[in-house]
Amino acid sequence: MDWDKLRIFHAVADAGSLTHAGDKLNLSQSAVSRQIRALEESLNATLFHRHARGLILTEQGELLFDATSAMSKRLDAASARIRDSEDEVFGELRVTTTFGFGTLWLAPRLPHLYEKFPDLKVDLMLEERVLDLPMREADVAIRMKEPSQADLIRKRLMTVRMKLYASRKYVDKHGIPETAADISEHRLICQNPSAAQVGASAVMVQGLMTHNPQSLLTVNNYFGVLQGVLHNLGIGVLPDYVTEDFPDLVHVLPESDSSEVPVYLAYPEELRHSRRIQAFRDFVQEEIIAHRKHLKALGKL
Repeated sequence: MDWDKLRIFHAVADAGSLTHAGDKLNLSQSAVSRQIRALEESLNATLFHRHARGLILTEQGELLFDATSAMSKRLDAASARIRDSEDEVFGELRVTTTFGFGTLWLAPRLPHLYEKFPDLKVDLMLEERVLDLPMREADVAIRMKEPSQADLIRKRLMTVRMKLYASRKYVDKHGIPETAADISEHRLICQNPSAAQVGASAVMVQGLMTHNPQSLLTVNNYFGVLQGVLHNLGIGVLPDYVTEDFPDLVHVLPESDSSEVPVYLAYPEELRHSRRIQAFRDFVQEEIIAHRKHLKALGKL
């Protein structure tokens, strides 16, 4: 069904006159009449009773007018929301990041985002595979290396290091290793070598494995590694951003810390002016600043 004809029909039904509708639409009476006649022919129905005082809707015309009225209200509402979107944040935002960062750092902080923007709908996609942002597989990504895809806006957020952690209960019972060679007397908890992970973590684990840990627990993501550490199973390789939320973790063998791993936020160039993207970007930056301040207060930075 032709949208333009429906628009003209709605104006005629609302005005009750071809002439008045034409004035409103800046069309001649004959042009309006031709559009109405063409719409009636396409529907094989008479939409107006014509008499000297104007036009009255037929039963079929009333059905169509109800539909175009509902459409008009929805379009007006959408137009208002679009105009208001310069000041409001609403709608769906698809965010992709790694399983570890998403579960251990981002998800616990999302309540702060929803407090500011309760109408926002976040679809959090956690996977190690790099989604194609230019092809709109996601709207925004947080990754542990600079994205190589073209037509992306990139912002370096922070750096992280992979470090060795143990629970306080574990070190009270088993002691703290003094050198990397002492890992031979402990159980090492780390990502499975076959799991996707940042290069710095893989290099760190390879170095530790040369010291023949007494026992080994491998998991395919950092959330699983953290659970093993919190349940006193051994010494785990974890990103340092977990320390704020789990202050009782003990950092061991600092000389074994990995090199710095950059964390980037990226989104397509075409979304540069998206209020949802801007709100999420500002939220992440604010949380990182608060994270650093808290670590500094704890003497961990």
